[in-house]
Amino acid sequence: MDDLKQRAKKLGIRALVRHWDEFAGQAWIKILLDKEDEERQQRSFERRIREARINEFKPLAEFDWNWPREIDREAIEELMQLDFIKDHCNVVLRGPNGTGKTMIAKNIAYQALMAGYKTRFVSASQMLSELAAHDSASARQRCMRKYTGVDLLVIDEVGYLSYASNYADLLYEVLNARYLKKSTIVTTNRIFEEWNEVFPHAACVVTLVDRLTHKAEVLSIDADSFRHRESTERAAEKEKLRKVRRKIA
Repeated sequence: MDDLKQRAKKLGIRALVRHWDEFAGQAWIKILLDKEDEERQQRSFERRIREARINEFKPLAEFDWNWPREIDREAIEELMQLDFIKDHCNVVLRGPNGTGKTMIAKNIAYQALMAGYKTRFVSASQMLSELAAHDSASARQRCMRKYTGVDLLVIDEVGYLSYASNYADLLYEVLNARYLKKSTIVTTNRIFEEWNEVFPHAACVVTLVDRLTHKAEVLSIDADSFRHRESTERAAEKEKLRKVRRKIA
C-alpha cells in the first residue's frame, strides 16, 4: 500500500493521497492508478508525435530492397535498433532524389518515438529559414532549443537548395550544440565535397561537415527514383485499362 500511495503522489492524485486512510486496502486503487498511468503515457506519446512532425510515411516493410543498385540493408536494419542514439552518434543517408532516404529516416524517427525518445523531423530549408527569421539573439536561441534539445533530430533534404553563408552558420550552431551529446540524422543528395555549392562562400562548411561526420555512419543509396518508377507503373496501368475499355466499346 505504501508503494501505491507513492504512485498516487507521483501522479498528482491529491484527493486520494489526502484521504488515503479512508481508502487504503481498496482493490480499485491499483486499477485507478494503472489507468491514470496508461492515460498519461498515451497523452505523452501523442504530444511527442505532434511535436516530432513526422507526418505520413510508408513503413520500412514496404521498401523494395531489390530496386537499389547499392544499399546496405543490414546497416539500416541495425539503425532501427536505435543503438546509435544511445551512443550519441549521427547518421547520414546519401543518394539521388527519390531513392527512399526520407522514408528510411522517418521510420527510424518513428521507432525512436515508440522507444520514448524525444524526436523532431524537419526539412533543412524549414529549419534554417525559421532560425534566420529571428532578429534578436534571445528569440533565435529559444527557436534553436527546439532543435538542439531533442534526443533525435532528423534534418531532411540538405543539398536540394542553395543557401546564403549565414545559413551555414546556423546549421553549424545546431550541429555543434548537439555534438557528442545527441544524435542527428541528415539526408542529402550531395557528396560532402559539393556542400560548398550548397552554402557558397561559407567559411564554416569544412568544420560543419567535420562535426556532422565525426562518430557518424554514412550510408549511400544508389538507385533510380522510386517515385519515377511508381509514376511510370501507374501510367502503364492506366493505359492498360484504357485499352481494355476500347476493346469493350
